This record gives sequence, structure tokens and C-alpha cells, in this order.
Amino acid sequence: MKNVARYLAFAVVALALVFTAGADDGMWMPHQMKALDLKALGLRMDPGDLYKTDGTGLMSAVVNLGGGTGEFVSAEGLVLTNHHVAYGAIQRASSKENDYINNGFLARARAEEIPAQGYTVGVLLGYEDITAKVNAAFKPKMTPRQRYDAFDKAQKEIIAAGEKGGPDLRCTLAAMYSGNAYYLYTFKQIRDVRLVYAPPQDLGNYGGETDNWMWPRHTCDFSFLRAYVAPDGSAADFSASNVPYKPKVWLKVSLDGFKEGDFTFVMGYPGRTYRNYALAELKADQENMAKRIKDIQDIIGFYEAAGQSDKEIEIRYAGQVKGLYNGLKNMQGKLEGFVKYDLVAKKSAQEKALLDWIGADPVRAKKYGEAPAALGAFLARQKAFGARSELLNGVLGGSTILSQAYTIVRAVPELQKPDKDREQAYQERNLPRLKQGIQLAERGYVFATDRELLKWTLKRLRAAHPDAAKWPAALQGLAAGTDEEVAGRVDAMYAKTALGDSAKRLELLGLKPARLAAVDDPFLKLAAAMESELKGLREEGKGMGREGADIKMAYEAAILEMKKGTYAPDANGTIRFTYGPVMGYAPRDAVWYLPQTTVKGVVEKETGETPFKVPARIKELWKAKDFGPYADAKLGDVPACFLNTTNVTGGNSGSPTLNAKGEQVGIIFDMTYESVIGDYYVIPELQRSISVDVRFVLWVTDKFSGATHIIREMGLAGK
Repeated sequence: MKNVARYLAFAVVALALVFTAGADDGMWMPHQMKALDLKALGLRMDPGDLYKTDGTGLMSAVVNLGGGTGEFVSAEGLVLTNHHVAYGAIQRASSKENDYINNGFLARARAEEIPAQGYTVGVLLGYEDITAKVNAAFKPKMTPRQRYDAFDKAQKEIIAAGEKGGPDLRCTLAAMYSGNAYYLYTFKQIRDVRLVYAPPQDLGNYGGETDNWMWPRHTCDFSFLRAYVAPDGSAADFSASNVPYKPKVWLKVSLDGFKEGDFTFVMGYPGRTYRNYALAELKADQENMAKRIKDIQDIIGFYEAAGQSDKEIEIRYAGQVKGLYNGLKNMQGKLEGFVKYDLVAKKSAQEKALLDWIGADPVRAKKYGEAPAALGAFLARQKAFGARSELLNGVLGGSTILSQAYTIVRAVPELQKPDKDREQAYQERNLPRLKQGIQLAERGYVFATDRELLKWTLKRLRAAHPDAAKWPAALQGLAAGTDEEVAGRVDAMYAKTALGDSAKRLELLGLKPARLAAVDDPFLKLAAAMESELKGLREEGKGMGREGADIKMAYEAAILEMKKGTYAPDANGTIRFTYGPVMGYAPRDAVWYLPQTTVKGVVEKETGETPFKVPARIKELWKAKDFGPYADAKLGDVPACFLNTTNVTGGNSGSPTLNAKGEQVGIIFDMTYESVIGDYYVIPELQRSISVDVRFVLWVTDKFSGATHIIREMGLAGK
């Protein structure tokens, strides 16, 4: 570990040499930005103002929305993000009577802003390297399970110590370079988040799944939220007495535009990338994605058929369907990329270079030589282990009621333990989130549809595994017999259960284990039987998981030493910085895509039907050339979307795209289809991110919706 630490420290110097030469495919941590010669690359602000430990750096305006990113754009806690990031809040607030998904939502006064249910705003207060603290927990000759327990204990203690500073602090411990380094991130977690403005779906999701991940793009993918706190500035649950949060810093929006080749950068919270995967890991992911595609297509078909004749069903499952479609196309693009760009051959060459480097030195061979082969063998064992829980997890995923019952069955025994001994999901710090999940489940399913989904799920699983005698014991009674007999059992379970009521579920969560076991509910009994089998697998998996993590840590330690630390860690949901110019690209022979689109393209694409239905007001404004201050003089139109060469992935959605002066010019919302493979391997000539131009956002907000109060709040009145 001493050598690895030395190379991580050396990276600060080495990175400066690498990036002066212009080679970059990384998502950089804040402290790594100091080694990038950003001034030479085109930055026209002080690089030191990007991140400051006192919370006044530009990066502190960028917030974590829990799976997406947003940014403060006013002194009154106004947050700008994507329509698809805010979609969960829009969906949960919608009904047949108030269809905010299709019609949009606008609060013309603060009192009209409505709760963004399930959302929090995480304001980064700082982060620190805690590698030494974590490693101190590991002792020589520990078994993998002992190492798992040691890490779990250390993680809980470090997080608990970090959160002692106040009730609204939230800490996250993140592993970098496969556990060769650890960092503790501290956030102010704001719980009262409200929806301020969302455009109608015909703008916010223009092009739908047809255009998703594609270029050229014309989607006005944005929404406004607002963060609220108690009058004393502390985080608080929703209350009429709460006031807008006052951030230390917020972003200035630019209407000045840009041209191809201009320097831009993005700051946000990318979810996961896999660029430092071993060859065996890449092959395993390729195989898993190929298997999952048909399953995803089938479940989408079920939800869409269920919602065809009932608007309420369509609204309740809208978020799930949108997420499934998004993931499906992403997987399809990746699988195409694996073949088209021969990623297995590229990764094989990378791994051969690593093996040759390891083998060239006896010391390295002794330290790292076994890791590549050990990782491949471990993945094979892990695959066989995962197959043992496939049916149990498949059935659990086929019913909201059953999954809620399982949550209760899992939680109640954990809640009897001292807090430090609980699984992390059931510690006191996470109880509000657990209870909220039970309550919010009501807005994401329909009881009768859930019943039919469980029947459908069991039928599919039985077709794939027809011998019920080989099913887990907990499921044999449910899955045996004909389809009609199975359906009859499911009907009887739903007729008898009381778990369709969220208040009842919360009540059950507060019972003692003996009393819960005595409750005569078919879903609780099934969940308890499933847990008796899953618990053993879960315990067995803890040691196995630590064993795999240790092998991968050794594998990446070799990469770190070989590359002398001159690369970014894979994305893992922590704040990152990425940069690149505005630039078009050539996706295939004889095709060149320009880097900007306009509202003209929005109008040209119209078919009159979703997803290419343009609101009449937009067409009127465009025909009259009523662009206000939001037109681009060179384009002679309101710009819609644009491309740059930054590195982003899921979780970056809603991140601000900024110009050389640090002013916001766009909002990241997608990658191009050809660049989704960049999660595994960056192909520079194809790597492009898609942003909605902030001028399109403001034109829709101002001219289309008349929300001039938002424009004024952002300091743009009179521009």
C-alpha cells in the first residue's frame, strides 16, 4: 500500500505533464484539477475558484439530487436540473385531474410551489482522504469475512464521527481505484425540496425514446426546483414556516453564446464507469447486458399494455417505464459498441501490456502476478453464486406489495439491534429514507395491476424454469401446478392482504419480531420464508464480496503503479470535473454532425403526435421570430442543444455546462448513441455529451410560459 500511496501522490506532478499534451478521457476529482493546465486549455477564470474548502468555490453551487445533479442559479435556493431528473417528483404529484407530466407545472408564487416528493438536495461541504483510517482496520491474516466485518465497522464509525457536527450533515465514504484510496464526503442534506416549474412533456421530453441518446437533438430537458430550510438555516422536513435556502455561491447564466472549438467544462455527480475493468469483468458485463435486454423489453410491454386503457395506471408507472426505456437503449448502444469497436480486443491488448509489465520484474510478479487470473476465477464463482438467488430475486422484483412486505420483514429484526450493529440501510440515519420509501411506493404502483404483474412474472419464470421441484423451498408452494392454479393463489393473496395501505405497512414496521410473525398476512408469510433462504445467501456473499474486492484492489494497484497514477478513478457518484471543446463529430462514413441545433429543427421534426408534437405557442413564437434576448445572432434562431467532448455518464444528468469564464451555457442531459460505450472505453473522435442550451431553457420559461419571475430571480431582467 505504501507504493500505491506514493504513486497517488506522484500523480499531481505527472498529471500536469500528461494534460499539457492534451490527452484526457477522465472524470477528475476536485483536488486533481490543480494538476491540469486549464489556463493553457482555455479556461479564463482562476482555477483556484473552481473548488474551495470554505464552500465558496464554483463547484459548491453544484448539488447532488440523489441519482442526478442540479445547480443553484439564484440566491434564493433555486435549482436548475433536467426534466427527466425531476421526473419522479412530477410523476408523484400528477393524477388524472392534475397531469403535470403532460401539461407541465408552474408555481407563480412561492406559496404555490409543491413538494418534490422523494427528493433531497445535497450541498457539498468538503471531502478528505481517509485511506489510512480505513486501512488501519485491516489486520494481517484476516479471512475475507473478517475483512468485510472490519471494513463495515470502520465505515460506520467514520461516518458516525463525520455526522456528529449536526443533524443535517450526511457523510458518504467512497472507494477510489478499487479501494486503493478512500475519501469521506460531507454534505448538508436539505430535505424540503419543492417543484417550481416543469415544462410540458411535449417540450421536456420532445423526441421521446426515438431521439433518446441520439443526435441531432431538440429536447428542452429542464425543470426548476427550490431548496427550503428552517428559519435558522438548518435542514428540516416540509413546513409552511420554512424559508428558501441561501447558498454561498450560485451560477451566473450567460446569454452570450459560443462557437465551435470554445472551451467548456462540466461539474456533476456521475454514477458509474467501468474503464478500469479487467478483461474478465468486461466480458461478464457484455454477457449480462445481452441477457437483460429481452427481459426489459418484456416488462416495458406489460406496463404499456396495462396503461393503455387507464390514465391513472399510465401515470403511476410512467417513471418506471421511462427509466426502463432509457436503460434499454443505453445497453443496446453499448452492445453495438462492444462489437463495432472491438472492445474485447482493445481490452485484451491493455491487459497484455499490464501482464507484460508485471512479468518484467520479479518484485512486481510476486506482488501482482496472481491478480488477473484470480479475478477471472472469482467472477466464475460469483456467477454460479448469483444463480442460486435468481428465482428469489426475480419473484421479489415482480410485485410492489411483496417487495414492501420483504422490506418490513428485513427491517424489523434489524431495528431491535444496537444501531452500530445494524445493516447500514436500517441504521437510525437511514430510517427516514426507509419510511419515506414505504410511503412513496403508493405513487408508483396500482394494486390491481401489481396483482397481474406478479402473475405475469411467475408465468415467465416458470416457463424458463419449468421444474418447480428445483425452485427455492420458499416458492415451491406458490409456483407449483398449472398457470391457472398459480393465478388463483395470487388472487387469493391479494384478496387477503392488508399491505395495500401504506399506513398499515408503517404500523407493521414498528412491531417486535414475534408480533410481526404472528400477523396473518400471506405476503408477510411469503416474504419471511424467502428471507430465511436469502439471509444465508446474503451472509455467505459478504465474505465472497470482500474476497472479490481485495482481488480487484490488487489488480488496479498494478495499473496505478504502471501508469504512475496519471488517470482518473472510475466514476462512483462523487463530484467530478470534466472538460472539452464544443465540437461536432462524424458517426459514420460521409456524415458530419454540426455541434448545435435550433428551434427551427424542433418545428421541422413535428408530426403532430407524441413524441414529436410541438405546442402551438412555440410555433407561434418561432414563426413571429419572437426570440427576445435568447436568439443566437450567428444562427438567427434560438439555439436548442449542443455537443461538447466532455466525459459524462448517468448521474451527470442536470449538471451545468459552463464556458471558459465559469458561466452556465447549458445543462447536460445525454450522451450520443455512439459514445455510450465510453463508460467502458473512450473513443475520442466519438465521445460527445449533449446539453440543452440555457437560452432555449430561458426562452421557454419566459416567452412560452410567461414565468418572468424566475427570469428576474436569476438576475436576467432587462437583458
